[in-house]
Amino acid sequence: MELLNHINKLRKKNNLTQAQLAEAIGVSRKTINTIENRIFVPSTVLALRLAIELKAPVEKIFELSERKKS
Repeated sequence: MELLNHINKLRKKNNLTQAQLAEAIGVSRKTINTIENRIFVPSTVLALRLAIELKAPVEKIFELSERKKS
């Protein structure tokens, strides 16, 4: 399984830069970048902070996708 996210889309919908979102939830811009690019999986607390700031339930931000291994 793979964890997908819609942070980039929701961030832009809320007219936020990565830096603005990062500052609002107390992390670095690089952290937002690595989450958006699926390099880093956020903690539950960080996911909830993102949900509050992006005005979306966690289920609308993150989803599990089955990925077949070749």
